[in-house]
Amino acid sequence: MIKSIVATGRTEDDAIANALRQLGKSRDDVSVMVLERAKSGFFGFGASPAKIKVTWEEPDPEPVAPPKPVTPPRPAAPPKPATPPRPATPPRPEEPPKPAPRPAPAAKPAAPKPAPEHERKPAVPATEEDVDKVKTFLSGLFERMGVEAQADATVDPETGTVCVELSGERVGALIGRRGETLDAIQHLTNYVINSGSDERTRVNIDAENYRAKRADALTGLAQKTAARVVRYRRNQTLEPMNAYERHVIHTALQDYPGVTTYSTGTEPNRRVVVAFDSASAPRDSYQPRRDERPRRDDRRDSRPPRRDRSGYSSRPSYPSAQPPAPEKPPVDKTVKEWS
Repeated sequence: MIKSIVATGRTEDDAIANALRQLGKSRDDVSVMVLERAKSGFFGFGASPAKIKVTWEEPDPEPVAPPKPVTPPRPAAPPKPATPPRPATPPRPEEPPKPAPRPAPAAKPAAPKPAPEHERKPAVPATEEDVDKVKTFLSGLFERMGVEAQADATVDPETGTVCVELSGERVGALIGRRGETLDAIQHLTNYVINSGSDERTRVNIDAENYRAKRADALTGLAQKTAARVVRYRRNQTLEPMNAYERHVIHTALQDYPGVTTYSTGTEPNRRVVVAFDSASAPRDSYQPRRDERPRRDDRRDSRPPRRDRSGYSSRPSYPSAQPPAPEKPPVDKTVKEWS
């Protein structure tokens, strides 16, 4: 087993002597390694002693076997008691006959699922009382929102819907981004007017003719998207929209040749997909893919040549495919002698 100690001294020799004095060994029994040499410093400043490491080897101690544990003797097992004789078992009484199984009761018909609210409540034409309720609710709502706006409500004689037109200085705050605030106000108004009633009254809220402008913008977007789908024959997915805006897209493209529309996703991220319909697509709408288009070398001769300022073309001329000119008859170059 190898052991070592670290010793210091004014010089390396003093450090070795200190280590040998501590160990009681001679110089031949140890090996010395100098860790730091002594520094005298400058006028005593910065001086440091020498530092050495002394290593020696000692024999390993013999391992001592641990004493074996003494196991106490086991106590003798007590004698088993004699088992008494079993009494004779009396004969079992005869079992009564089992009753016939009862017929299973007929399964009750499943109760029909309740229909959605818009199907349970039939729509009815609005009355003047409904108009007053709408005005009262909207005036209180605008007061709590801190918005000065007026609600002009009338009843559409054809559909029986309460049509509300909002006006005021800050009506834009009631419209919100893409009409989200206006849709929320309309949803709350419909809920308040139809709560606790067996019939349903439709309420349509608009501000600064936003509904018509948004419908026109969505119709234009649908037409442009459908044209790209037919041209490139690739489906395109529009941005998330509410139910009214998706209805506008479906209505605008229901008769468009070459496309079909459907909705995908869940609210509020439900989108409209404008898909290509090869069955109804016109034949002249096909656009070749990149790998089917002519190569650059094939289109080289069809491009007009570039000309520099001097008026001469910078493109090298290629041999034309015109038929060769007819050969001229050979000319007799012999000199005739004068007779």
